[in-house]
Amino acid sequence: MQTNETAEIMRRFNQAFRDHEPAILKDLIAPDCVMESIQPAPNGTRYEGYDACLVFWEALAKDPVAHFDVEDTITMGDRAIIRWRFNFGDGESVRGVNLMHVRHGRIIEALGYSKIPGQSAPLPE
Repeated sequence: MQTNETAEIMRRFNQAFRDHEPAILKDLIAPDCVMESIQPAPNGTRYEGYDACLVFWEALAKDPVAHFDVEDTITMGDRAIIRWRFNFGDGESVRGVNLMHVRHGRIIEALGYSKIPGQSAPLPE
């Protein structure tokens, strides 16, 4: 797959959330898509198959209060990294990334990872 095709799929994927247009997602998800959300910490939730991924993403895209700010999208062949900030509630947000994989013009894998506010690992000495 060409990087340009992957970039266009990621553009449309991000647009669905930015514009609160869940219908955009219907043509972007592969039948065998696997998605891992960031909640609950530490390992998130795994969703398998078109219907499960679509239901999860549609709910996010429909939410009139919460929204994503895409900070950067990097594409490399059939893979992409989306760096984002998810805004929710009363000015609260969390930053994270999605590691995306596309095959035959559809998303087959979307793994979400986020920073956990207020927690940090000890630095090595």
